Amino acid sequence: MSIIEAKNITYKYPDGTVALNNINFSVEKGEIVALLGPNGAGKSTLFLHFNGILEPSKGEIYVDKEILKYKKKNLMEVRQKVGIVFQNPDDQLFSPTVEEDVAFGPLNLGLSQEETKKRVEESLKKVGMSGFEKKPPHHLSGGQKKRVAIAGILAMNPEIMILDEPTSGLDPKGASKILKLLFELNKDGMTIIISTHDVDLVPIYANEINIINHGEIIKSGNPHDVFDDIKTIREANLRLPRIAHLIEILEKKDKYKSSENYPLTIGEARRYFLDD
Repeated sequence: MSIIEAKNITYKYPDGTVALNNINFSVEKGEIVALLGPNGAGKSTLFLHFNGILEPSKGEIYVDKEILKYKKKNLMEVRQKVGIVFQNPDDQLFSPTVEEDVAFGPLNLGLSQEETKKRVEESLKKVGMSGFEKKPPHHLSGGQKKRVAIAGILAMNPEIMILDEPTSGLDPKGASKILKLLFELNKDGMTIIISTHDVDLVPIYANEINIINHGEIIKSGNPHDVFDDIKTIREANLRLPRIAHLIEILEKKDKYKSSENYPLTIGEARRYFLDD
């Protein structure tokens, strides 16, 4: 069952520039889905439609089969279900302390101080930031800021979490912690949608990949469906994951057998060579 869906979404900026052109996109409940594309492809613009920050020029957004309406009451309801974590956590963190930032959403929902405190504690524990309650957000590292931003969304108890370039600007260890956290949230039943241009990470976590370029979805499917279409990947100014690219080079040099499906991860590469 689709938990979120975009139908024929077109969005034009005030100057007439078309940022999204007849986008159709849907996500099944409980999946991790990646929106993959180069900078400027329209990833962030599409995400801002999913909880009503932007209203489409044409088309409709559906959340839990209900059409998104742009009245204040309807938007408040949708934003409890659909939480967005921005690429730059500094755009999301603005309170004097971590606990005040995480409490902002629940308090705006009209929750009691007691319930808000409980949600703040639970959310910070989930993201591994317990003990940082009194810290000013601007004193945190990039990875810590990302986790606090995620905690602020978790405190709203959403069904869907949307993350714009969640590993951008992080070192490998910080990126690994964020991805592990997202896996855990998904295991607990949360639907996760991630935008990225990092093709090496996508096959590790995504059930489905959507390629977006110039404001249009040009390819959808599981990781092998998408990355086996090398022509489309390169036309979208992307590349194969490094493992797949290595095998492609070796095959061209007649070092290894031809394969219908290039391995996309280290685990798949190991099986590829053992089966050779």
